[in-house]
Amino acid sequence: MAGNEAAYTAPTARVDSGAIIGPGSRIGEFCVIEPEVIIGANCLLEPYVYVKRWTTIGNENEISAGTVLGTDPLDKGFDGQRSYLRIGHKNKIREHYTISRGTQPESETRIGDGNYIMTSGHIAHNAMLGDNIVVASCALVAGYVEIENQAFISGGVVIHQYSKIGRLAMVGGNTRVNSDLPPYFLYSDFNVAAKGLNIVGLKRAGFSLAEIKLLKEAYRLLYRAGLPREEALGRIESELPSEHARHLVDFVRSSKRGICGVGRGRPSEDASAG
Repeated sequence: MAGNEAAYTAPTARVDSGAIIGPGSRIGEFCVIEPEVIIGANCLLEPYVYVKRWTTIGNENEISAGTVLGTDPLDKGFDGQRSYLRIGHKNKIREHYTISRGTQPESETRIGDGNYIMTSGHIAHNAMLGDNIVVASCALVAGYVEIENQAFISGGVVIHQYSKIGRLAMVGGNTRVNSDLPPYFLYSDFNVAAKGLNIVGLKRAGFSLAEIKLLKEAYRLLYRAGLPREEALGRIESELPSEHARHLVDFVRSSKRGICGVGRGRPSEDASAG
């Protein structure tokens, strides 16, 4: 879509006069845009998209049919006061998806930039998603969840409230996440367990072989060496000097729910994922 053309609104769409639609954006048939909504430039809303009040959408987002953005939180304590959903730039949100705004007054749910969110799922109130994340179909992200950049959430994953998932973590399909998942690793099993290093994901993100080797050793120290947690973190700090190892250590030390363990049997430290 050309960047300077006027916004287009289909004849059957209903856009409140209090909404702001950026240049080059296209609002499809039977869409509903409530007041106090901001939609940036060059966005595409397919038919039957519903954008509720106090939602802000950045530039160049593609929202597929049947999606509802800015829904009231699925929270019995919600009292209807103003809160927000804020979505960044260049995201793709596919068919039949719902994303809620925050629960507490003036709080927000935030989605970053460049995310690919597939069909038929839900992101709940006050969740915080970074950039370039993939959330596959039928995944459910509960309230107050945090997902760091470049994580991959497979189909059917359910993420318990307040859980945190680290950068470039890959969570296998139909996994129940009820603890924090440190960055760079691969996870699966019904009760989430660490399974090794996300080698394919790291390579795709441009990590060098030397960086991958350091993170493989960090995984061994954290999960396979039988060390007390703080001793393992201390060794990672002293023996594996890199920004990624530091991020791993900081993530684990800041965990409020506690990080997940390893599953039964010995997982491969060369495990890979996309």
